[in-house]
Parts: sequence; structure tokens; C-alpha cells
Amino acid sequence: MISEVVMPQMGADMTEGTVLRWLKYEGDPVTRGEIIAEIETDKANVEIEAFESGVFRKVLAAEGDVVKVGEVIAVIAAADDDISQYAEGAATPKAAPASNGHATRTASAPAVETAAVRPIEASAPALPVEASAPAREGRVRASPLARRIAEERGVDLRQLRGTGPDGRIVKRDVEAAVAPPPPPVVPTAAPYAPPTPEAAPVAMSRMRQTIARRMSQSKREAPHYYLLMDIDMTEAAAFRAQINATQTDDVRVSVNDLIVRACALALQLHPMFNTTITGDEVTRHGVQNVCIGIALDEGLIAPAILDAGRKTLLQIAADAKDLAARAKGGALRPEEITGGTFTISNLGAYGVETLVAIIQPPQTAILGVGAVAPQPAVRDGEVVVRQIMEVALSADHRVTDGAQGAQLLGDIKRLLEQPLLLIL
Repeated sequence: MISEVVMPQMGADMTEGTVLRWLKYEGDPVTRGEIIAEIETDKANVEIEAFESGVFRKVLAAEGDVVKVGEVIAVIAAADDDISQYAEGAATPKAAPASNGHATRTASAPAVETAAVRPIEASAPALPVEASAPAREGRVRASPLARRIAEERGVDLRQLRGTGPDGRIVKRDVEAAVAPPPPPVVPTAAPYAPPTPEAAPVAMSRMRQTIARRMSQSKREAPHYYLLMDIDMTEAAAFRAQINATQTDDVRVSVNDLIVRACALALQLHPMFNTTITGDEVTRHGVQNVCIGIALDEGLIAPAILDAGRKTLLQIAADAKDLAARAKGGALRPEEITGGTFTISNLGAYGVETLVAIIQPPQTAILGVGAVAPQPAVRDGEVVVRQIMEVALSADHRVTDGAQGAQLLGDIKRLLEQPLLLIL
């Protein structure tokens, strides 16, 4: 049976990807689930796994080629299968042997199989860069961000020695190569005149281009409405402290974990906010995949805690910690990137009081969260100090109205102000 390896789609707005490296030669045996290639997407590098066992018969996209989503980039088949229809266009891979994601389809089938890929390239500790490095032959192993910076600044990657995993050239290596020399010593007799800064155009990274495109699309297409509400987190803070006193350092509940749990439960009561929209069609989802915003050096990413509505508070805490670590290490799964149904963006750790966020398309709502801070409040006719947090719901007016949004916020408030409800 002939299996076509295709460029997978990692996100609704991904239209193309770059073949970074082939890990098999033509003629090599391939086992189902074995890694055969590395590709670059807008947000991450991912590994492609073989979907079927067989022989790696044909490469149709060379390393460095930019290929549209769904196009065939290689063929896996039995040794005696006729693959003459793929005779046009091929370049033998220059990288070799392998280890183990997949994005393939059967040649006779009309539809592309769902891609199973996994992001790669975790960061490594900084190491000193040698003063000079010999030029290399063949393909240079470098991260996409390092390649873009090198192209922008005119750096020859072949002259650099990488300090990333397996000798890969990473961002810090390129930046070290273009670091300006120390300023000259100014004689004490002469007055020092500081240099006049010059404007320097900087091209957007691929991730920033993606963020710009998606946020512009959201503000252009989705008529946002906004609702703000104060939530008294005094009881929630005490509840959290009690839980953490019984846990190890490996599993500790954060304020954001409480918010994720409250939102997941509230979305079960108000499923019209647990939706995605495409054109005039609204899809109401049966599970609550709650996205959490994670700040990376390259930009903001919001992967999902999958099926958060069925998870306990401690499971959510463990998943959130793991998700953040893998997001920063470049090891998110495709469904965590593309499967979100609702988003929480929390800037409370930065001291921000109010965050009014932009909806992540194709989702239809997002909750902006500010810092928990002591504020005066009236309780039983007396002014007391309480721990107050302001939240802001941004929602798509095509799908819901303000009264419905107020009801959703009311239930989130109720759950957080009576935190025992989070574990019932």
C-alpha cells in the first residue's frame, strides 16, 4: 500500500510549512510511528511520524522547501509498489538515520489522514560561544528563529558553532556573533558626547506575524462586547493556602488554577460561551478545553488544558504546570495548540489591575484577569479590607449577548467566592 507523507496543518491559519530535515534516505525501511522528518510551522518545529510501515521510496520536497499544507512531500510504499506517478520532482535527503509524529495518507484515499506530529527542540543551558568556528559543509542545523535573525543581520550560519541540543545553532549564538564591540574608552580630557540612537527597522518574526494576523482578524470580524466585574478572592486565597499546605512542592495550586476550574464549571452551565465560529456556523463543544496564556520570548501562546471540566483542581494544577514547561521547551501537542474552546489571559503576576483581552479566533469568548490586591469593601455595614480581583469578559456579540455574559461572570464569581464549590 502506498502512503503519502503530506505537510500537516498545525492550526486553522497555517497555510504552509518548511521542510527542515529529512531523517531517512530513499530506500530505508520505515516503521509506523518512526520519525522521518522535521518541519517548521509558524509557532514551532515539529517532528513528522510515519503513519504506515514500508520503504521510504521517494522525497518530493527538499530540505528548505516551503510547502503548502496538504501537499505530498514524500512517499512510503512497499518495495514492489508502482510509484511512477511520483516521478516528477524529487531531491534525495542529505540528512540521515533516525529516530521517531506522522502526517501521511493512503494514495488511493481521497482525504488526508489527521496528522500526528509533536513539537521539538527544547532549550538548553547557555554555553560559551567559541571565538571562531570552522565553516561547515552541507545543511546547517539551526532553529527557525536563529535562521531569521541571521538572515536579517547578514550572519553566515556556517561560521557559527551551535550551543543548542545536538550542536544546533540557536538565537543566542547568532546574537553573540553580531554583538557590538565594547564602546571605545573616551579620554578624560575630552567631553563625552553620547551617540545619537538611529532608527532601525526590525522585521516581524513569523510568530509575531501570526499573532498580528489572528488578532486583526478577531477585531475585524468579531463584534466584541466587554463586561467587567470585581471578585472577592479572600476566601479563595485561604482555601488555596489550606490545599497547598497538604501538598508537595511538585503540585501546588495557583490562583490561575482556581480560575480555570471555576471557568470550566461555569462553561458547563453556559455552553454558548464554549463555542467556536466559522462563517455563519457556530459549533458548541461538549468538553471544556480551557486555554491559558503563556508568555514566551518570541510572543504569547495560549495552549489548552484539555477536558478541564472533568478534571479535579489538583489535576488542573499539575496539567497547567506541565503545559507551561512544555510550551517553553517546544514540546506541545497539536491538539493543545488547536483544540481550545475558551481562553483565560492572566496578567495578575505583573501587577496589572485590569486586562481587557482580544478573543482568540475561532473561539467566541476570553476572560482577562488582573491582580489580586487588598481593597476596602463594605461587609455587613462595615468597611473592611478584602482581596479583590477584577476580571473582564470579552465575548463575540454574534453568538451571545450582554445579559448572558453577565450570567456567566456571575457564576464564575459565585464559584470563586465560595471555593468549596470547586471541589464538589
